[in-house]
Amino acid sequence: MPVEPGQGNRPRHVAIIMDGNGRWAKKRMLPRAMGHKRGVEAVRKIVRAAGDLGLEALSLYAFSSENWKRPEEEVSDLMGLLRNYIRSDLDEFVANGVKLKILGDYKAFSPDIVDLLESALAKTAGGNGPTLAVALNYGGQAELVQAARAAAAKGEINTQTIEAELYTAGLPPLDLVIRTSGEQRLSNFMLWQAAYAEFWFTDTLWPDFDVQEFTRALNEFAGRERRYGGR
Repeated sequence: MPVEPGQGNRPRHVAIIMDGNGRWAKKRMLPRAMGHKRGVEAVRKIVRAAGDLGLEALSLYAFSSENWKRPEEEVSDLMGLLRNYIRSDLDEFVANGVKLKILGDYKAFSPDIVDLLESALAKTAGGNGPTLAVALNYGGQAELVQAARAAAAKGEINTQTIEAELYTAGLPPLDLVIRTSGEQRLSNFMLWQAAYAEFWFTDTLWPDFDVQEFTRALNEFAGRERRYGGR
């Protein structure tokens, strides 16, 4: 189901807090790793749909700076899924003109993952389709601190100079934040960028989030009136 015309403005940039992999697995008495694996399949479906739904940018909260606190085995599973996803889907990104962007300090990952990410960034740099921005080792508060420091080092600190130093510099303004699993918080994600974004929450756990529900979120956004603090 495409985004219906005439419903107002379509979002240019959507961010998703992909929550609920662990609960999905627990409900089915499966290991958490299976929830993360099914979550990657949901990522694949939504990324493939992004261009067809008219998005210019899709940002996904994949691994926060706080996720290092999880059990070592779970972190290792997540790193393995990241490796596999890049290797399996990179050619498809290139073929579809998807441009990859990384939000966060990805160089904190193991050297082989850093090499994979930098190779993917280089190979997709010329893409003329939607931008896929993946938040890896990302924290919104840390992003603001580093952006303010960088702006101060160059001279004046103001809205424009800080925005120029954010990981999202060059992306369209954030229009819509989606969070799955019934939680209703930002969890340190895109704190600056979400200042005037719309929010859409669903009880659906991330592995069950599909293109139909994604389209429903975009259609609801299109019917909203955005005032940006005005009347």
